Amino acid sequence: MAEYVNVEVADQIATILLARPKMNALNGQVQREIAEAARAADADPEVHAVILYGGERVFAAGADIKEMAGMTYADMATHSRTLQDCFTAVARVGKPVIAAVTGYALGGGCELALCADFRVAGESAKLGQPEIQLGIIPGAGGTQRLPRLIGPSRAKDLIYSGRHVPAAEALAIGLVDRVVPDAEVYQAARDWAATFTGGPTVALRAAKQAVDQGLEVDLDTGLEIERLQFAGLFATDDAKIGMGAFTEKSTPKFTGR
Repeated sequence: MAEYVNVEVADQIATILLARPKMNALNGQVQREIAEAARAADADPEVHAVILYGGERVFAAGADIKEMAGMTYADMATHSRTLQDCFTAVARVGKPVIAAVTGYALGGGCELALCADFRVAGESAKLGQPEIQLGIIPGAGGTQRLPRLIGPSRAKDLIYSGRHVPAAEALAIGLVDRVVPDAEVYQAARDWAATFTGGPTVALRAAKQAVDQGLEVDLDTGLEIERLQFAGLFATDDAKIGMGAFTEKSTPKFTGR
């Protein structure tokens, strides 16, 4: 049983809930529990979509600075790999993942949100990578996932300055996808996640892998990744169900196989 990260499953949606008082600081234990929760949600065939949520007050204010402050280079050389691996476990969940961002999503909190496919933020939310103000840089994907999402120039602005980005600006630059009233953040994420339930889960996984892996390679290699994923889906029951329903003008009932 995890101490700080809970997984709640209802209506084919898994909510990974951070619950470490007071600000969901991401110490080593929380990082490991996040990875375990992500792997569990990924492996559960009853889960069709995942929400990352820190509660009504805050998403995650960042790494546990007190824990990091005492580390040596040798300590961090080992810990940083574990840190990245834990967040990568979230990014590799083969299902739609939505971050429901309330309050602060700073440093590691912002990097965790970047691991999701989509981000819904409250109107008063603030996101950013303030590590430079500590004399360090983002170490859990911020220098890599952020420029891939919003472009290198805007990412450098956030990383070099360490400033907090308000929700409206985050929406304008593509750092978040939707902004809603603070009290509606989780429900908005849940409504979005519900659009994926009952869907062709094998095809959704293939689509996510094709997009994510394709972003890391040249166009020709990306097209080959897409071709193989596309062809492979013709071996699935869901493809037969979907195309059969189309020709019969009926609603498909996908099985996830």
